[in-house]
Amino acid sequence: MTTSAPAQKQQYVPSIQELLETVSLYLHIPFCHTRCYYCDFNTYAGILPLREPYVRALLGEIALAGEQAQHAGGSLRRARTIFFGGGTPSLLTVAQVRRLLNACRATFALDEDAEITLEANPGTLTSEQLIGLREDGINRLSLGSQSFDAHLLKTLGRIHTPEEITQALSSARAAGFTSVNLDFMFGLPGQSMRQWQQTLEQAMGLRPEHLSLYSLIIEEGTPFFDWTQEGRITPGDEDLSADMYEYADELLQAAGYTNYEISNWALPGHESRHNLTYWRNLPYIGMGAGAHSFFAGKRFSNERDPQHYINTLKKRQLPVVESETIEKMQEMSETAFLALRTAQGLHLPTFEERFATPFARFVGNRLRLVEEAGLLEQAGGWLRLSKRGRLLGNEVFLRLLPE
Repeated sequence: MTTSAPAQKQQYVPSIQELLETVSLYLHIPFCHTRCYYCDFNTYAGILPLREPYVRALLGEIALAGEQAQHAGGSLRRARTIFFGGGTPSLLTVAQVRRLLNACRATFALDEDAEITLEANPGTLTSEQLIGLREDGINRLSLGSQSFDAHLLKTLGRIHTPEEITQALSSARAAGFTSVNLDFMFGLPGQSMRQWQQTLEQAMGLRPEHLSLYSLIIEEGTPFFDWTQEGRITPGDEDLSADMYEYADELLQAAGYTNYEISNWALPGHESRHNLTYWRNLPYIGMGAGAHSFFAGKRFSNERDPQHYINTLKKRQLPVVESETIEKMQEMSETAFLALRTAQGLHLPTFEERFATPFARFVGNRLRLVEEAGLLEQAGGWLRLSKRGRLLGNEVFLRLLPE
């Protein structure tokens, strides 16, 4: 007698309307030992004594935001991911991170399998800290590595060494982390192709589950911007940066990584669910000084100054300082160009389900020129950038913005 194999249980895939009823949570931790020369994030050095008052304020905001996000009947809003970003979240103690996580669990309906990420500087981690973080529920680590070249790390103003990157990953593995991201930068002042290749080779030797590779953009208000204006440094060559990107993509894909978003590569099953929230233009609530949110049809942001943020929460007031209503056309535009940053691209039936408008009617003939230039391709209900289009994506994205 033969028996048939049991039917494989299909994984439930939520509809776009269900996902729009959920949120991802972002917690901004603005503390740093020093500010890197290229950084224009809302981060601060020299204010470490504010950590505990800041954590207490953040606990207050989590409670207020969770209450405001509740459904009409009073049930808690479902949360799919939590991301501790910064700054350097690893400068918090394990106990402080635990309190913040417990507050999120108390005020949001956090998924049992929620992805919970913490950003860390390789030079600020200890084995004991990693063990504690893993035990408390952090299940994904993102290490701001930037380079395996000691000279380039100093050029960037980073305080860790190449050896500390390797040590941090080894300690994370020992603590039970099975999902680790490494951040690296290319197109740096004075960076050669060989230096980039050596960094990638060393990264491949560590076999992280995820890599984020970013081309340096010199932002106004940073030391790098001032030094560029003064002629003290020369920005990386754009053509060389493009070559670095293409080299990395070929190397990583040959090693089994998928380039699922323009700047991000992952082994199967290790794509960042939190970052996919942004690229799918799904709701998220940002908490902490300077954090941004997109929820209930509005985009809003918090007070940037940590002390002012703390003072506002002492009054049990949400620290929102800017807010705008996102009209339907703007949301359609943003949904389209954010999706086109991903390898999958824009799923046209989902777009129509979300907005009750076919994409072809929304876009009209605005994409005709970039389609004729071979920057887009369409297959099986998906619209995505071609290989050439991924290098010239801004040409496509600009045509999707509201007029």
